Amino acid sequence: MLFSSLIFLYAFLPCTLLAYFLTPRRGKNPVLLLASLLFYAWGEPRYLILILLNILLGFTAGLGIHRFRGRLLGRLFLLTSVAGSLGLLCCFKYGDFFLSAINGALGISLPLWRLALPVGISFYTFQILSYTIDLYRGDVEVQRNPVSFALYVALFPQLIAGPIVRYRDVAQELQERKHSTAMAYEGACRFLVGLGKKVILANNLGLLCQSYRSSADPTVLFAWLSALGFFLQIYYDFSGYSDMAIGLGRILGFHFPENFRYPYCSRSVTEFWRRWHMTLGAWFRDYVYIPLGGNRTGKLRWMGNILLVWCLTGLWHGAGWNFLLWGLFYAILLLGEKLWYGPFLAKMPWFSHIYLLLSVLLGFVLFQGGSLEQSWEDFRAMLGAGSIPTVSRESLYALRNHGVLLILGALGATPLPGRLYRRWSKGLQWIEPLLLALLLLLCTAYLVDGSFNPFLYFRF
Repeated sequence: MLFSSLIFLYAFLPCTLLAYFLTPRRGKNPVLLLASLLFYAWGEPRYLILILLNILLGFTAGLGIHRFRGRLLGRLFLLTSVAGSLGLLCCFKYGDFFLSAINGALGISLPLWRLALPVGISFYTFQILSYTIDLYRGDVEVQRNPVSFALYVALFPQLIAGPIVRYRDVAQELQERKHSTAMAYEGACRFLVGLGKKVILANNLGLLCQSYRSSADPTVLFAWLSALGFFLQIYYDFSGYSDMAIGLGRILGFHFPENFRYPYCSRSVTEFWRRWHMTLGAWFRDYVYIPLGGNRTGKLRWMGNILLVWCLTGLWHGAGWNFLLWGLFYAILLLGEKLWYGPFLAKMPWFSHIYLLLSVLLGFVLFQGGSLEQSWEDFRAMLGAGSIPTVSRESLYALRNHGVLLILGALGATPLPGRLYRRWSKGLQWIEPLLLALLLLLCTAYLVDGSFNPFLYFRF
């Protein structure tokens, strides 16, 4: 079930909120947990067992780590949690990738498992791991209530695609949280803005990319339009979902961490990854990069740490060579900035911004391709290799149809719309609810009329 679906907006969400707010305080967590498990089981009921198994593993390991803290048995409970959670993730997400690699390297034909990827497994696995690792380190208190722990893992606003919420972010709110009309209104505003990003901008930008993929005669112009369309689509798709998750959390009394902070305004790749999917970057920093020694080691080992972390980051996004290469691409750029041309970028803001935008756009060509072969064909088309024409009637038609949308998308990825709204809306607070109602009506019309409603990070 997607947030940007009519059944969620007009059936699941109203019923859940009604049941939640009518339930006394002590019953709110069980009600919310049942709703979250229903939300997860809606599309893939068979994988409900898998998330419950992960929850049981993390909860039991947490009790063991707490009871035997500082002893060998406590460490064994931690290792069991890490190995079990990562083992399940690798089995379902990377099994066929590893088998295909072995088959190709050894020239054999091991049968592939062809397991469907459980929705949200990459996200909830990282949440469970952060809990058990932080508990072992002594950074959080043990959770003895199985309902509260299960709710931490399965809470539906952040279950499918984050933000990656750490236990310490919501530990207090799992026990007792405040609700108010102001918080609910603030959350509803955030949710509707995210819904607009997803339905109005991301979905329509996705149509541009889809038309390029189905084109019989790709051109240089069409390839660049598609690359730019995906560059904006993935931002509005994922940041819109994060906005909706944060907004829903606020309505329910939770404060989730921010996940995006105008990443396309960055002037280096280093800065970009401090603004893009911030909860994932922070997770890899705290649980992989720093434990490996971070930058407090020799230069060669530090470079190896960077390469390893970014290869893992690439593979986290998908089981494919193109994702691994995407991570390696960013590792090389980050090392280049830190070792070579970082000071030069700092002296030339205009050039550094162009460099960042072009780097990220080219990186997303790798990300979008689905395979190295497809990505290679996309790059060839963008460069006009193989006698690919520069323009065609079809590409000019795509430019005319989507040009305004691309411009609006580019402007919307900056702080400018927010600044203009705050300036013009002073003294006109009464109009905000009307604008939000209009936005909901417009999104509903799009959802009723159209069938194209993908969610790019749904597969992670």
